Amino acid sequence: MNPKLLLEQYGLDAKKSLGQNFLHDPNVLEKIVSLSDVTAQDTVLEIGPGTGALTEVLARHAGRVVAVELDTRLEPILRARLGEMSHVSLHFGDILRTNVRALLDTERFLVVANVPYYITSAILRHLLENDTRPQRLILTVQLEVAQRLVAKPNDMSLLSVSTQFYATSRIVMRLNPAVFYPRPDVTSAVVRMDVHPRPLVEVPSETAFFSVVRAGFSQKRKQLKNAVGDGLHMATDEAAVMIERAGIDPRRRAETLTLEEWAALTRAYAG
Repeated sequence: MNPKLLLEQYGLDAKKSLGQNFLHDPNVLEKIVSLSDVTAQDTVLEIGPGTGALTEVLARHAGRVVAVELDTRLEPILRARLGEMSHVSLHFGDILRTNVRALLDTERFLVVANVPYYITSAILRHLLENDTRPQRLILTVQLEVAQRLVAKPNDMSLLSVSTQFYATSRIVMRLNPAVFYPRPDVTSAVVRMDVHPRPLVEVPSETAFFSVVRAGFSQKRKQLKNAVGDGLHMATDEAAVMIERAGIDPRRRAETLTLEEWAALTRAYAG
C-alpha cells in the first residue's frame, strides 16, 4: 500500500526530524533485494523498516529478518503487516544503542536497509567498527554519501578511508526521488558493501589506524605534516619525520593517500 495512504489510515505523518522518506516502489524494492543476493539461509538486519514495504519483500527471500525501528508510532502498522510472519521479528529502539550481536544471536548476517540519511555515517561506524560485522550491506543512501564511499585517492575522505578499511563498496543503483514518500530533496543511490573477513591492510591496531586517519582529516586543507602533527599532538617537524619514515611526502594532503599509505603511516606512528 502507498505509504501516504497507510500513514493517513493510522493518523500519522512522516517525521522530517527522523529522516523519514519511505521507499515504496515495488519494482525498486524487488531490485534492491535481488542486488543483495539474499537467500533462505540468511539472517537479515533491516534498519528503519518504516511502514514495512522493504521488510515484506525481504521476508519472501530471507530465512530470518530482524527489523529495528526507532519510531514507535509505526508499531501498529508493522505489527498488522508483518505480525503473522514468524521468521520476522521487530525490535523498537535506537540502532546506535543496540547490541547487534546480542539482538541477532548470530555472527553471520546481512544488512539491507533504507537508512535515515542524517545518521548514515554513524550507522556505518556502529556496524563496521565492531567485533561482529555483517558479511554484506546493501544501503539506500544519499548519492553524495554513496560517491564518498566509493571514492579513490585524490578525493578520499574520513568516511571513504574508514569504510574501505573494512569493505569494498560499489554503487549498484541510482534512485529517482519519486520512488519515496515524502520525496527527498536529494538524489539517492543504493550501495553494496562487501565486508572482508579481515581489514585489507595490516596495522598494529585499529585504534591506532583510526587515530592517525582522524588526525589526517582533522584539517583537510592543511598539508599532512600540519594536520597529523596537530591531531596527534606532535611538533610539525616530528610529524614530518614520521610521515617520511612511512615513505610519504609530508607536504601531501589527506585526500590523496591510499589505504596502504594510511596503514604505512599507522605503522610508523605505532613503531
